[in-house]
Amino acid sequence: MEATSGILYAVQAGIRSKLIAMGATSRKTAATTQQADFSMKEVNWIDYIAGGMFAEIKKTGDGRFYVPICQ
Repeated sequence: MEATSGILYAVQAGIRSKLIAMGATSRKTAATTQQADFSMKEVNWIDYIAGGMFAEIKKTGDGRFYVPICQ
């Protein structure tokens, strides 16, 4: 279980940094997996990581992803 948690944390951190770097910080600027150039591992984990009420990475209704940043 601990190994899975470590992998999940690393994948989530990579996804989060890619989305922030490309400016996907709101619903309006959300990006698809292709636009964000996610690896196959990131694509496989993104639906598990994103979209929950308390998730750091959010998913839009049309399948785009973003990291909400409060300014």
